[in-house]
Amino acid sequence: MADKVLTANRLSDGTSVWLDAAGNWNERLQAAFVARHKEAVEALEATGRQAFADNQVVDVNVIDVEEVDGVLRPLRMRERIRAEGPTIAYAIGYSGLAATAA
Repeated sequence: MADKVLTANRLSDGTSVWLDAAGNWNERLQAAFVARHKEAVEALEATGRQAFADNQVVDVNVIDVEEVDGVLRPLRMRERIRAEGPTIAYAIGYSGLAATAA
């Protein structure tokens, strides 16, 4: 089974977020809690359903990730874009999510 993390979009502003080990929604994928077995994945799913029901987040998904040289990376392109920001230059001076990734 691939490692998994829980991602969503924060309801207040639409920002992509990941659930961390403390149960908080974090804007950094690298801070996400990584589920490595079935029970942990089930707990993530339950937490995501509750956060959605509580109107904290929308578009809640458990996604596959891999760890390469200590860095988490989503397996699917859609999730990589959510984690790393746009694939094209938006405007002069716009740094997107890259500014918050450090």
